[in-house]
Amino acid sequence: MVSVIISSVRRKGTQNTNSLSKGATIMGTLARYHSANLPDLLDKITKNSIGMDEYLNRFWNETQQVNYPPYNLIHVNNVESRLEIALAGFKKKEVKVYTEYGKLTVEGKKEEKENVNYSHQGLAQRSFVRSWSLSDDVEVKDVSFADGLLTVSLGKIVPEHHARKEYL
Repeated sequence: MVSVIISSVRRKGTQNTNSLSKGATIMGTLARYHSANLPDLLDKITKNSIGMDEYLNRFWNETQQVNYPPYNLIHVNNVESRLEIALAGFKKKEVKVYTEYGKLTVEGKKEEKENVNYSHQGLAQRSFVRSWSLSDDVEVKDVSFADGLLTVSLGKIVPEHHARKEYL
């Protein structure tokens, strides 16, 4: 979606060779779209994109306001990212990670402890389900769980005709 917006912005705006200026030009052009002219922006995206309907529907229909468990999203490079999720107190058998319908889902099922009288309970060891939307060109490369940290390695699928090839 961003590439569609950027390409349409570049066609209309001036092109600079300085990458900082180029980013400022693009962001300046996008910044003029605020809540008052959001329908205009969505109209332009719809007119200049093919097959983006499902992506936009997934993006706009996401109403999840969850901040447990805490996580880090690390962009390693252009084609690789890593999601780190803090799961202190969880065992490997209590955690499920799967993808379905363009979403990465992590579930933690914690058994309730009966007859425990806490003086203070500061560790949030509760069951949870957390999902992240994945674009069609992102896949899960590896999942590991060690020392209370779940690490999900994500990779961008680069078609062979787009991959870098060196000839000399």
